[in-house]
Amino acid sequence: MSLERAPNHVKLAVDLIELLETNAIAPDVAVEALRLVLKDFENKLDIAEQISDSESQ
Repeated sequence: MSLERAPNHVKLAVDLIELLETNAIAPDVAVEALRLVLKDFENKLDIAEQISDSESQ
């Protein structure tokens, strides 16, 4: 599968890997940073879900 036809999350993952590697980010630093990013976006999803639930009531 070419990257052009890949799902958006795959394209984003490839871009993030390239960014981290281009900037010579140590793997342990990258993993810790990505954990923080993941927690942040999971919180955003939870908030959006709560808003959606409250609007549908």
